[in-house]
Amino acid sequence: MKQSKKPGKAKHDTGKAKKSKAAGRNKNSQHLPPLSETDSTFAPLEEATTRRTRQERRQTHAVPGSAVEAPTSALQRAAQETDDFALLNQTDSAEVAQHFTQSDTWRIFRIMSEFVHAFEVLSKVGPAVAIFGSARLPESSPYYQAACTVSERLAHAGWAIITGGGPGIMEAANRGAYTAATALNEDKISVGLNVELPFEQQTNRYVDTKLHFHYFFCRKMNFVKYTSAFVIFPGGFGTLDELFEAVTLVQTRKVQNFPVVLFGTEYWQGLLEWIRTTMIPHGTILPSDLELLRLTDDPDEVVWWVSEYTKQLRHPLERRAEPVSVEVAHLNGTQEAQPRKVQSRKAQPRSRKR
Repeated sequence: MKQSKKPGKAKHDTGKAKKSKAAGRNKNSQHLPPLSETDSTFAPLEEATTRRTRQERRQTHAVPGSAVEAPTSALQRAAQETDDFALLNQTDSAEVAQHFTQSDTWRIFRIMSEFVHAFEVLSKVGPAVAIFGSARLPESSPYYQAACTVSERLAHAGWAIITGGGPGIMEAANRGAYTAATALNEDKISVGLNVELPFEQQTNRYVDTKLHFHYFFCRKMNFVKYTSAFVIFPGGFGTLDELFEAVTLVQTRKVQNFPVVLFGTEYWQGLLEWIRTTMIPHGTILPSDLELLRLTDDPDEVVWWVSEYTKQLRHPLERRAEPVSVEVAHLNGTQEAQPRKVQSRKAQPRSRKR
């Protein structure tokens, strides 16, 4: 007959097992990097990652021996730079690399939060047109005045105006939309999608619906998703980035064809001429690709193009049944695909199972 174990001994053994597990956890935790005061900077959902005070930026460039000196630790220096700057630049510091490697996986939650918030706000705006252009053009610029006129007429035609929310052309576009909104007694017409920059770009005063982004790609995706046309005024690299991304998405049929209008013949004619005389002869694009762009100096023509193109919009499922485009056949080295007839079918109601 087997004797049962004494309860006291079993309890004692359980205590030993708990101590053993705790010791194992403590042993494993010794391999984790020590936490420091700067770790909160790398927490993606913390306010510390979204905004840096001017005092922190001054510390980065402080003169040695002054009242405020720059931090000496590589990790501290990285903590005072933006997340994107430290993330996109290579570093020889194992300490900095280790912290960012561990925080990268959590950054997805911050990215997701930007998408969710933008979707909730912009889905209520209605049909919209995006207007891009330089933030450096003053109010006295003819392009500033033209942007005001174009956006005001588009707003009267029933479109909301979405810009980057900054100064220059963006301010002019929001200003025209704001003027139209006042006359129409409506709101959510003048929208600004601002992005955090090292020089702290402020949202202009004519924006009635504001969104702030930390990541450029989140901001750019919402421009494409919630607008039916791009109107491009003279601008710099950022404007060119938006222009060519839109043309690429249309060319590759990642998005439905929508108008991309260049405003300012004097400014854009040289670029279009270079595309016509250099890119097309080298075979890097097709002659038909140039037709994706429209060039004008007339605000009324912008409104007409936007209205006419959007009348031709169709359901994505209908476009999916179309034949392969000339561009796709060209990239594959094949001849143009023969068009095939698309038969419309009425949806049959599903029979319920009893």
